Amino acid sequence: MKKYKFLDHKRNTVLGLALLVLTGLFGTTHAQNAWPTKAVRIVVPYAPGGANDILARVVAEKLAPALGQSVLVENKPGAGAAVGTELVVKSPPDGYTLLMAASGPIVFNPALVAKLAYNPITDLTPISLAGSFPMILAVNEASPAKTLAELVTQSKANPSKFNYSYPSASFQLVMELVKTKTGLKALNVPYQGSAPSINAVLTQEVQMTLIDSGPIAALLMAGKLRALGVTSEQRLAAYPQVPTLKEQGIDLSVNFWSGLLAPAGTPAPVVKRLQEEVARIMALPDVQERMAKLDIKPVGGTSADFAKVISQEIQLWTQVAKENNIKAE
Repeated sequence: MKKYKFLDHKRNTVLGLALLVLTGLFGTTHAQNAWPTKAVRIVVPYAPGGANDILARVVAEKLAPALGQSVLVENKPGAGAAVGTELVVKSPPDGYTLLMAASGPIVFNPALVAKLAYNPITDLTPISLAGSFPMILAVNEASPAKTLAELVTQSKANPSKFNYSYPSASFQLVMELVKTKTGLKALNVPYQGSAPSINAVLTQEVQMTLIDSGPIAALLMAGKLRALGVTSEQRLAAYPQVPTLKEQGIDLSVNFWSGLLAPAGTPAPVVKRLQEEVARIMALPDVQERMAKLDIKPVGGTSADFAKVISQEIQLWTQVAKENNIKAE
């Protein structure tokens, strides 16, 4: 009897352990499948108004009904977008804190900042690209410069009186390249976000700015600002009269992008669900129509595609910054 009791006890122990393992696996799977059970927040590391902020709000608006939970957008600007980025990096990898980041904190900061507090390759999980957009070089309507060539000539004649505004180090890097390739003379003046950077041109605190087209679309249409060039390969449909930099003899074309990321370690099923939702949202006709008006190209793609873009562009811009001796200020 003791023998049989021993075997029964052993069998019960094994069965109990098996049930515990299965319960644990079920619980983990169930928790992932149940996501989300509360509000999700998308952190934007910039002030409101720029293309990155616009994309975040479009995604949040369309994502909320799909998830059955509120999706909140929080603007956390500062330190070249590093403040908001670090906040997400340090957040729990549970799918409830996401980052809508432009090229700046993900590929430009590593190229410009010697000691960055985060590593975009190891500290973040790419989910999906959301959109890409060119930049416009703009001046105040009162500026005597009607072309980029005239602006360059005027700046050379009065180098101490010419400044440009920019909302983050990524815009500064591109603008410094424009200066290198054209001979433009202008000191850089940083601002916290697109809106204050644009306002500096409107109030003539500075003579020019390099900015994405979305935040200045209304001002260009109203004639408050004048566009002298775009960084895209082709002219923008909304501004067919504005030549590209290449058309003006400047060997430079650049598009910035924005994409959704999560803290490293976020469960794969959550990342996959979000990636599929972003791709769906960016393909919606009303979203595409809205983006077209802001000269933002909707982009989807896989997490792997996004990771490849990040890796390649960090290498590219690190080399560009080194060759032109440009560092974040």
